[in-house]
Amino acid sequence: MIGLIFGDTNLPLEILKKIKERKKKYLIIDLTISKKFNKNKKSYAASIGQFGKIINILKENNCKKVLFAGKVSKPKFSKIKLDIKGIFYIPRIIKASKLGDAAILKEIIKILNEQKIKTINSLTFNPELSLKKGNYSKIKPNKEDNEDIKKAIKVLGGLGNYNFSQGTVVRNKKVIAIEKKGGTEQMLINCKSKKIKSIGVLVKFPKKKQDLRIDLPTVGLKTFKLSKKAGLKGVVLKSKQHIFLEKNACINYANKNKMFINIK
Repeated sequence: MIGLIFGDTNLPLEILKKIKERKKKYLIIDLTISKKFNKNKKSYAASIGQFGKIINILKENNCKKVLFAGKVSKPKFSKIKLDIKGIFYIPRIIKASKLGDAAILKEIIKILNEQKIKTINSLTFNPELSLKKGNYSKIKPNKEDNEDIKKAIKVLGGLGNYNFSQGTVVRNKKVIAIEKKGGTEQMLINCKSKKIKSIGVLVKFPKKKQDLRIDLPTVGLKTFKLSKKAGLKGVVLKSKQHIFLEKNACINYANKNKMFINIK
């Protein structure tokens, strides 16, 4: 039995589909805002503050391994429901939250580990969602594109150890935007341009001190559509350290719009 601790985004749906195909025994801890898995009989709705409930569910079902997938946003701590263990652990979570959303998940992993519950990689059942090094589109980066890519990688590498940014937009060797708490989508929306076309890149790499079992940089068709509206020419990810959703649709969109998909 594996415990699936699911947040928002479409990644949990991809994982659940694969687990069902493999006929693996599972249960879901639903941390989504809308409780999107409430129709699944094996799903248990919970909040970040209900550690007692979460741990009891996992132990009662003999779940010694858990998998995290989807976005778990920083909660409003004054409004979340706490059980007894939640009251005990919440100071650690609040402290971690000051370092960003990923730090919250890291602290939850530590707490589960203390309870002899191991966290496995979110791509354990879906390795196909992370691509190897190479170019996956008809268009390839030219000299100017590669200079933008190099600049973007340098910028991300120079961010602080606990910075939450996974993405940046660079055009003509100038940093146009760095991902903020609103995420990649909001960053791209802010970069929207009707005048500029096919210049610049979106680069998404894991954060420093990233736990590669969780919270990997993720792209999908919406990412490419927003990149197109921002006037960008391509999207760049780090080999085997990302999640690539809707791959075929993204490749078709990139080819149709003369964009490149490059994995470093």
